[in-house]
Amino acid sequence: LAIAKVVSFKSGTIILDIGTGGGIPGLPLAIMFPECKFVLADSIGKKIKVVQGIAETLGLSNVTAIHTRVEDIDQTFDYIVSRAVARTEKLISWTRHLQNDFPCSKMSGYYFLKGGDLKEEFKEAKVRPKIYPLDNFYEEEFFETKLVAQVRFK
Repeated sequence: LAIAKVVSFKSGTIILDIGTGGGIPGLPLAIMFPECKFVLADSIGKKIKVVQGIAETLGLSNVTAIHTRVEDIDQTFDYIVSRAVARTEKLISWTRHLQNDFPCSKMSGYYFLKGGDLKEEFKEAKVRPKIYPLDNFYEEEFFETKLVAQVRFK
Protein backbone atom coordinates (compact mmCIF):
# COMPACT_ATOMS: atom_id res chain seq x y z
CA LEU A 1 0.00 0.00 0.00
CA ALA A 2 3.01 2.32 -0.15
CA ILE A 3 1.74 3.66 -3.48
CA ALA A 4 -1.45 4.80 -1.72
CA LYS A 5 0.74 6.93 0.55
CA VAL A 6 1.72 9.10 -2.44
CA VAL A 7 -1.30 9.03 -4.77
CA SER A 8 -5.04 8.78 -4.26
CA PHE A 9 -6.66 7.34 -7.36
CA LYS A 10 -9.78 9.20 -8.48
CA SER A 11 -13.00 7.30 -8.97
CA GLY A 12 -13.26 5.75 -12.44
CA THR A 13 -9.56 5.65 -13.19
CA ILE A 14 -7.99 2.58 -14.73
CA ILE A 15 -4.75 1.24 -13.26
CA LEU A 16 -2.47 -1.44 -14.74
CA ASP A 17 -0.26 -3.56 -12.48
CA ILE A 18 2.48 -5.01 -14.69
CA GLY A 19 4.18 -8.22 -13.61
CA THR A 20 1.70 -8.56 -10.78
CA GLY A 21 2.98 -11.96 -9.63
CA GLY A 22 0.77 -12.85 -6.68
CA GLY A 23 -1.20 -9.63 -7.03
CA ILE A 24 1.10 -7.08 -5.44
CA PRO A 25 0.55 -4.14 -5.49
CA GLY A 26 -2.69 -4.45 -7.51
CA LEU A 27 -4.90 -6.44 -5.14
CA PRO A 28 -4.32 -4.32 -2.01
CA LEU A 29 -4.82 -1.16 -4.08
CA ALA A 30 -8.05 -2.57 -5.53
CA ILE A 31 -9.32 -3.16 -2.01
CA MET A 32 -8.40 0.37 -0.97
CA PHE A 33 -9.84 1.99 -4.12
CA PRO A 34 -12.99 0.00 -4.98
CA GLU A 35 -14.26 2.77 -7.28
CA CYS A 36 -11.29 2.28 -9.64
CA LYS A 37 -10.67 -0.45 -12.21
CA PHE A 38 -7.52 -2.54 -11.92
CA VAL A 39 -5.98 -4.75 -14.59
CA LEU A 40 -3.37 -7.12 -13.19
CA ALA A 41 -1.12 -8.62 -15.86
CA ASP A 42 1.53 -11.30 -15.72
CA SER A 43 3.11 -13.57 -18.33
CA ILE A 44 3.00 -16.58 -15.99
CA GLY A 45 -0.38 -18.28 -16.13
CA LYS A 46 -0.32 -19.99 -12.73
CA LYS A 47 0.28 -16.63 -11.02
CA ILE A 48 -2.73 -15.14 -12.79
CA LYS A 49 -4.90 -18.10 -11.74
CA VAL A 50 -3.98 -17.40 -8.11
CA VAL A 51 -4.74 -13.69 -8.53
CA GLN A 52 -8.11 -14.51 -10.13
CA GLY A 53 -8.92 -16.83 -7.24
CA ILE A 54 -8.02 -14.23 -4.64
CA ALA A 55 -10.04 -11.52 -6.43
CA GLU A 56 -13.07 -13.83 -6.66
CA THR A 57 -12.80 -14.94 -3.03
CA LEU A 58 -12.61 -11.32 -1.88
CA GLY A 59 -15.42 -10.24 -4.21
CA LEU A 60 -13.26 -7.70 -6.01
CA SER A 61 -15.39 -6.88 -9.03
CA ASN A 62 -13.00 -4.05 -9.91
CA VAL A 63 -10.14 -6.46 -10.77
CA THR A 64 -9.39 -8.12 -14.08
CA ALA A 65 -6.43 -10.50 -14.12
CA ILE A 66 -4.93 -11.28 -17.51
CA HIS A 67 -2.33 -13.81 -18.61
CA THR A 68 -0.31 -11.90 -21.19
CA ARG A 69 2.91 -10.13 -21.89
CA VAL A 70 2.49 -6.42 -21.24
CA GLU A 71 3.67 -5.62 -24.77
CA ASP A 72 0.56 -7.36 -26.12
CA ILE A 73 -2.01 -5.32 -24.19
CA ASP A 74 -4.10 -3.01 -26.40
CA GLN A 75 -5.81 -0.80 -23.83
CA THR A 76 -4.69 2.50 -22.30
CA PHE A 77 -4.40 3.33 -18.61
CA ASP A 78 -4.39 6.37 -16.35
CA TYR A 79 -1.73 4.84 -14.07
CA ILE A 80 0.76 2.01 -14.39
CA VAL A 81 2.16 0.43 -11.24
CA SER A 82 4.82 -2.20 -10.69
CA ARG A 83 6.91 -3.78 -7.98
CA ALA A 84 10.51 -4.67 -8.86
CA VAL A 85 9.68 -6.29 -12.21
CA ALA A 86 12.46 -4.84 -14.36
CA ARG A 87 14.68 -1.80 -14.80
CA THR A 88 12.84 1.47 -15.35
CA GLU A 89 13.94 1.85 -18.98
CA LYS A 90 12.49 -1.56 -19.86
CA LEU A 91 9.25 -0.95 -17.97
CA ILE A 92 8.68 2.31 -19.82
CA SER A 93 9.62 0.92 -23.25
CA TRP A 94 7.28 -2.07 -22.76
CA THR A 95 4.36 0.14 -21.76
CA ARG A 96 4.71 3.42 -23.67
CA HIS A 97 1.77 2.40 -25.92
CA LEU A 98 -0.44 1.91 -22.83
CA GLN A 99 -0.30 5.51 -21.59
CA ASN A 100 -3.62 7.34 -21.64
CA ASP A 101 -3.26 10.32 -24.01
CA PHE A 102 -5.55 12.37 -21.78
CA PRO A 103 -4.36 11.78 -18.21
CA CYS A 104 -7.07 12.03 -15.58
CA SER A 105 -4.80 13.95 -13.21
CA LYS A 106 -1.44 15.69 -12.96
CA MET A 107 -0.46 12.69 -10.82
CA SER A 108 -1.11 10.23 -13.71
CA GLY A 109 1.86 8.17 -14.75
CA TYR A 110 4.03 5.36 -13.49
CA TYR A 111 4.44 4.39 -9.84
CA PHE A 112 7.29 1.94 -9.37
CA LEU A 113 8.12 0.30 -6.05
CA LYS A 114 11.90 0.03 -6.06
CA GLY A 115 14.83 -0.44 -3.73
CA GLY A 116 18.53 0.31 -3.57
CA ASP A 117 20.66 2.89 -5.33
CA LEU A 118 18.79 3.76 -8.51
CA LYS A 119 20.72 6.77 -9.84
CA GLU A 120 22.21 4.85 -12.78
CA GLU A 121 18.94 3.11 -13.56
CA PHE A 122 17.05 6.40 -13.79
CA LYS A 123 19.88 7.99 -15.79
CA GLU A 124 19.78 5.05 -18.23
CA ALA A 125 16.01 5.53 -18.60
CA LYS A 126 16.45 9.28 -19.13
CA VAL A 127 13.87 10.06 -16.43
CA ARG A 128 13.91 12.27 -13.38
CA PRO A 129 11.26 10.69 -11.19
CA LYS A 130 9.74 12.20 -8.14
CA ILE A 131 11.04 10.04 -5.29
CA TYR A 132 9.06 9.13 -2.20
CA PRO A 133 11.32 7.36 0.34
CA LEU A 134 9.27 4.75 2.19
CA ASP A 135 11.08 5.33 5.46
CA ASN A 136 9.12 8.60 5.57
CA PHE A 137 5.99 6.47 6.05
CA TYR A 138 7.20 3.30 7.75
CA GLU A 139 9.52 2.87 10.73
CA GLU A 140 10.77 -0.67 10.06
CA GLU A 141 14.41 -0.98 8.99
CA PHE A 142 13.34 -2.89 5.87
CA PHE A 143 12.01 0.35 4.32
CA GLU A 144 15.23 2.38 4.70
CA THR A 145 16.30 1.77 1.09
CA LYS A 146 12.83 1.38 -0.46
CA LEU A 147 10.96 4.03 -2.43
CA VAL A 148 8.12 4.83 -4.76
CA ALA A 149 9.31 6.46 -7.98
CA GLN A 150 6.73 8.51 -9.86
CA VAL A 151 7.41 9.08 -13.57
CA ARG A 152 4.95 11.24 -15.50
CA PHE A 153 3.61 9.95 -18.83
CA LYS A 154 5.15 11.63 -21.86
